[in-house]
Amino acid sequence: MNESPAELPPSTDSEPAPERQRFFHFWRCFWLTFLVVSLAYAWYCFYVPANDIAWADGYSLAQQQAADAGKPMILYFTGQWCVPCRVMKRQVWADEEVKSVVNEQFVPVAIDVGSPDNAELLTRYNIGGTPVTIVTDSQGNALRWRVGGIGKVEFLDLLAGRDSSAAEEE
Repeated sequence: MNESPAELPPSTDSEPAPERQRFFHFWRCFWLTFLVVSLAYAWYCFYVPANDIAWADGYSLAQQQAADAGKPMILYFTGQWCVPCRVMKRQVWADEEVKSVVNEQFVPVAIDVGSPDNAELLTRYNIGGTPVTIVTDSQGNALRWRVGGIGKVEFLDLLAGRDSSAAEEE
């Protein structure tokens, strides 16, 4: 047997080790930053702050409260899975001006479209998606409505009975 040490082939690595370390360090930092930003964005999308809206416990109770107080109702059709609903809850319903107008002048009720108990309401108001915001009289007759996510200004216009699309065209 030949007892001479085995010769290793010459290294074909022309890149110095410090440059390779910097390269891998860059990508490690990049992916770590990407992960942190992605998690922060996901938390922001699904986080909904608590609001001080005096929500009625159900449609029939809201209708009774509206009749007793002589106030119109706000029917807010929503779902736990609805991202535009969460955005509205964060940007519209949590606003102080909206809170004061709604609590003083309306009886609000949030209606979960995923609940089988609300199937009759979905049929009555012809709800096909979420979010839908309907202003009704105390008897439940629809006065005004908006389909889809809306911002604070458009929401306040809806409550006041102003047509925000006509104001934008002028």
